[in-house]
Amino acid sequence: MAVLLSTKAHTMQDWRAALLACDPTLDIRLFPEAGNPDEIEAAVCWTQHDMGELRRYPNLRLIVSMGAGVDHLLRPPGPPPGVPVARLVDTRLTTGMTEWVVLNVLRFHRQDLEYRAQQAARIWDELPAPETSARRIGILGLGELGGASARALLGFGFPVMGWSRRPKAMEGVRAFHGEDGLREMLRQTDILICLLPLTPETRGIIRAETLALLPRGAFVVNAARGGHLVAEDLLAALESGQVAAAALDVFEPEPLPAEHPFWGHPKVLVWPHAASITIPSSAAPQVVENIHRARAGRPLINLVDFSAGY
Repeated sequence: MAVLLSTKAHTMQDWRAALLACDPTLDIRLFPEAGNPDEIEAAVCWTQHDMGELRRYPNLRLIVSMGAGVDHLLRPPGPPPGVPVARLVDTRLTTGMTEWVVLNVLRFHRQDLEYRAQQAARIWDELPAPETSARRIGILGLGELGGASARALLGFGFPVMGWSRRPKAMEGVRAFHGEDGLREMLRQTDILICLLPLTPETRGIIRAETLALLPRGAFVVNAARGGHLVAEDLLAALESGQVAAAALDVFEPEPLPAEHPFWGHPKVLVWPHAASITIPSSAAPQVVENIHRARAGRPLINLVDFSAGY
């Protein structure tokens, strides 16, 4: 039986080598060269792969999504019925995301945009020193990624709050949940970070109504999914001064169209969905472990719960 590998063309060979390093006996087929469809038992694929295409393989017993997010799997037609799907929860992926979040929190907290503007104008001027203990951080999502970012920011001395749909406790973090909790946290948030899974309930969570609840001059950091943010509402909030600046790694659609106003906006930092990139050598052992588990009929790790949306 064989494994179908479908990812970005420039990483295909790296992924193949990493998987074979974990199990040299694997028969890996590089999409679209799948060979006999009856021989495909597992599909390891990224967001661009058509879920409908996977219905060609009658003996498919496992799909591995090569990332932490699974919103692409929820789009019609969805995965083949009855085939379990696992996502990646990789230490290096989490570390990369934490680095990106901390980078942008510190960029805003330490007035980097203001100092870069002064540099461009050749102005030598010391700005008032910010107080870390007074800069309140609000994180949307306290899962693997949100929790890691919260712990890192606590280490710098920031007061950290976190919101989730259901009650969740985390040491050192003021936790909020539900609609009322969201509004309460936003009113106290100086830097808002979104690390939520994208579900019908969280789509558009950063919009005019929620941005208006932030203290004037707050910052927005989004590394979750573009669908969490209503772009027009953020642009209006930036124009009015309600939001001071934003760091964005994800967009809808992607790639971000060349004519989009985010590209040239002086208060928007654009990243090309590169905050945290899956590294094959780090993630491959988890993928191969799930292939072995699926073959043996054992429980999978990081199984997607489609009823919860992640």
